[in-house]
Parts: sequence; C-alpha cells; structure tokens
Amino acid sequence: MRTRTFGNTDLQCSEIAFGTWALGSDWWGETDDPGRLIGRALELGVTFFDTGDAYGQGLNEEIVGRALASANRDSIQISTKFGYELDSERQQHSEGERPQNWSAAHARKALESSLRRLGTDYVDLYQLHNPRIDAIEHDELFAALEELVTEGKIRHYGVALGPAIGWRDEGVEALGRRGISALQTVYNLLEQEPGSDFLAERGDAGIMARVPTSSGLLEDKYTLETTFTGNDHRRHRKREWLVDGLKKVERLRFLAIEGERTLAQAALRFILAQPGIACVVPTVSTIAELEEFAGASEAPDLTIEELERIDALYASGFGLAAAPA
Repeated sequence: MRTRTFGNTDLQCSEIAFGTWALGSDWWGETDDPGRLIGRALELGVTFFDTGDAYGQGLNEEIVGRALASANRDSIQISTKFGYELDSERQQHSEGERPQNWSAAHARKALESSLRRLGTDYVDLYQLHNPRIDAIEHDELFAALEELVTEGKIRHYGVALGPAIGWRDEGVEALGRRGISALQTVYNLLEQEPGSDFLAERGDAGIMARVPTSSGLLEDKYTLETTFTGNDHRRHRKREWLVDGLKKVERLRFLAIEGERTLAQAALRFILAQPGIACVVPTVSTIAELEEFAGASEAPDLTIEELERIDALYASGFGLAAAPA
C-alpha cells in the first residue's frame, strides 16, 4: 500500500482510505461485519479511516472505535466530522439534513463526544461536515479549531463538502482563506467538477476524493434494471445518472487490463494521478470491495496516453451530450 502526505503537513496516510459511513446502517445496502472489514483493511495496509458524528448519530464512530481499539494508534489516522445537531429532527429539504451549528462551543462539545465514542484522545483530521458559506466565514469557529490543535485534541482540520456533488464557492473560500489541511469532495472519472477547481486552488491542502466510483457505476456491476430502494443513499441519484453512466462506462472499458487492473481500480488510479490528491475515500461495504479497492494501490498507473484519452472523452461529454461547462 502506497502512502501520501497531505500538502505540506505531517499527516501521512494510505492512498486508499476506508470510507466507513455505511457501516452499521442500510444506507448502502447490506454490509459485511464491520469488525472483520476494518481488521482486513489493516491487514491490507489501509491506515486512514473516515467517519463522522452524524453517521447513525454517533453509532458509526462507536463501531469504528471498537474495531480499531487493538490497532497501534500511532500507525493509523482517524478522521471524523462535525457540524450537525444530532438531537434535532431532520428537516424536510436537502435529503433530510439536520440543523447545523457552527458555534465554537458546539465544535468543542461535538469533538469531546466523538473522542469518547472513538475511544481515542485525539483525531488526526477534524472536518466541517457539509458546510455552507456562513460556516466558512465564522472566525470564532476557526479560532476554536486552532485552539483544539494547540491542545492536541486534533492534529489538523479541514472541510468535507456536500451532500450531492459539493459547494464550489465554499471550497474555494476555505482553501483560500482558512489554511485548511484537507478538503473532501466528490471527484471521479464521470464527475470532475467542482473537484478540478479545488485541485487547481488547493494551495497546501490535500484533496480527498469521495464517491470515486460514482456511487458504484465504475465498479461495473449495474445494469439498466438496477434499482435502489429503502434507505439506500443511491436512490437520490437521477435515472439519467444510471442510463447515461452505463454508456460512459462502455467508453471507459479500455482502462481495464485483465488480470492486472479492474475498471474500479483504474477509476481510483485516475484520481491518484491528479496532483494534489492526498487519498481516495471509497465507501466500503464488503470484503470483496475492500480487497479490490486496496488492490488499486498495486495496480498499474494509467499511462499518459490513457489519461489524454480520458480527458478527450470527458471534454466531449463522452459523445453523449454537450461538453461539461
């Protein structure tokens, strides 16, 4: 497993991280045993684990904390998120988000709760969870984050953008104004904006790419008959994402090399070929997925010719529509 450093910080991690948010829930369908998954991830050299206090209202952090309890704390990196009021009712808009609270007092209180659930006395990366511009402009909040760094309760802080694709203005403002160590955003072969803007404006921050296989499309396992029901988060995707996405996948199939690199691994290697990427954060739900994603670190890099062909396809809209703006 190859490792990378976040910008000019001392935060170093496996280039393939573990997105834990689906563990302990049905947001991504059935999942294998979380303890077994995280244990296998450690065996494969994965060191970076991304969670958040809003995932299962703290349950995900508890699961991650238990699974990592026997790991050497100095050899792993734990990232979590804050900003939502977990004891408030979900709102009727924006996929049922809860209200957000960006006060310094809430940031500190939320961190103490996260540390308790995770069973650790510090987190390596503390991220604002889906912040809008008011959060980025909150001077008191960022002063509090600096205090938490000084106190040793967090090593670094950053922003995790979303839900959906992410907020461009917020990301650019955070990168330019706040000196953050990391920015997490949707970025993949099929959805490169606004991630490409953040890569260009990153400064000293490391960019973390989430949804690296476009919610599973680039894992080459969906058909036109595929549906998502219940609480599965993919049900929020529009039908065109699946229909058009399957056509795009066909045009990208040249990236797979039998016995050497699957399409999903090629999708991860594409992201890792971009300057400024600190790690890729796939959602992991099964041992098979985990082993395929982790294997991307040993898969062949994409060639210059392959990257140029991808750029041409993306610029042309994969031949399906007008080129991306």
